[in-house]
Amino acid sequence: MTLSGLSIVVIVVIVLAALAMGWAFQTANRLDRLNVRVDLARQALESALARRAVVVRAIAAGMIAGYDQEAAAAGHALAAAADQAEHAPPESREQAENRVSAQLARTDSHSRPQGLVVELADAETRVMMARRFYNDAVRDTRNLGERRLVRWLHLGGTAELPQFFEIIERVTPGSGG
Repeated sequence: MTLSGLSIVVIVVIVLAALAMGWAFQTANRLDRLNVRVDLARQALESALARRAVVVRAIAAGMIAGYDQEAAAAGHALAAAADQAEHAPPESREQAENRVSAQLARTDSHSRPQGLVVELADAETRVMMARRFYNDAVRDTRNLGERRLVRWLHLGGTAELPQFFEIIERVTPGSGG
């Protein structure tokens, strides 16, 4: 190989290395942006769940204030479930939120004040939307983070891939929630 042939090979190797480094930088940057998106979506989900817990506690307070002992007991159980869900660690939050939904489904929705019915419907809709946005962000992040070359080059750093948040969106009596 002549000197000019060797120069061409070196230039091609340098160009390929620069392209590979550019791709790696761009991919790592995208993965970082996706992780930020997941964090923001998680915060929105937490806020929506907190709002639902406030509405659930208001429903429980109305049940407790009633004169029916059975309704008062159900109200106490509903308030306790909402408190447990709000203070649950992330790994058991899904189950705790499902318990709130199940407790809520066991209550008489017809005896609730109309304002609370509207508030609960709004809060549940917000939870449903926030959960979907969060799970979309998780899906996009996992799709990129699980690629073989991304894992081999550790472009995601030491961050674990985010987990999906799956809860029952609306529980009706008798649906097994």
